[in-house]
Amino acid sequence: MLVSAKEMLQKAKAGKYAVGQFNINNLEWTKAILLTAQELKSPVILGVSEGAGKYMTGYKTVVGMVNGMMEELNITVPVALHLDHGSYEGCMKCIEAGFSSIMFDGSHFPIDENVEKTTELVKICAEKGMSLEAEVGSIGGEEDGVIGKGECADPQECKKIADLGVTMLAAGIGNIHGKYPANWEGLSFETLQAVSELTGDMPLVLHGGTGIPEDQIKKAISLGVAKINVNTECQLSFAAATRKYIEEGKDLQGKGFDPRKLLAPGTEAIKATVKEKMELFGSIGKAE
Repeated sequence: MLVSAKEMLQKAKAGKYAVGQFNINNLEWTKAILLTAQELKSPVILGVSEGAGKYMTGYKTVVGMVNGMMEELNITVPVALHLDHGSYEGCMKCIEAGFSSIMFDGSHFPIDENVEKTTELVKICAEKGMSLEAEVGSIGGEEDGVIGKGECADPQECKKIADLGVTMLAAGIGNIHGKYPANWEGLSFETLQAVSELTGDMPLVLHGGTGIPEDQIKKAISLGVAKINVNTECQLSFAAATRKYIEEGKDLQGKGFDPRKLLAPGTEAIKATVKEKMELFGSIGKAE
């Protein structure tokens, strides 16, 4: 059964580790992440962007697939199904469809409007036992058409949003979606420290987890980051394994063109990436 991300993230923050949010795009992605989480006894968050939700034909389809899969695979570790960078309308649709967690990205609104919409969602999520993530300061790069340059959030604005009763807070600390450019200056630990001091026990979220050096990830966790989002890295490893399979001509051998065979190496590659991240984040064995 899907759970809110609240308890797993509070435990992570207190225990100085982080839970990975791995974005899902289809059946293979979902299966690879769930099986790895179960095998490693790690809590996990399945992230769904609005674009991926649309690609999978809608949020009800996603909920049906995830719930069915968890039952069929006997998944017992805590799993949250989370809308990533949701618009206000997207949040409402996911609440209705049966997600257990949502992110409202009001970072592009003036702070007062962000506060107003977040307040309303806090109330609904509390009634339904769902977790809610809010964002202050846009995350750089591009994700489903949302473009930001990696700005740093205003710690006072972060406190204002945290005080509304959200479950977790994504604060821009110079992080970027997708691949990091060569001239990237690294994470602003100064901003993270200031936000952490003002928001207390609130679990903080690091978006754009692909490509951030390991030492910076570990330092971010030590400063209160309890949720780290990974998407691009799984896509890259899936693509590389699929490319290799085809370049080696395996799709032309026997029934190698069968999609179950064709997509198997990519699926295994996602598992390996997820395992690597869970090791780095320190979440292995935390669901026992």
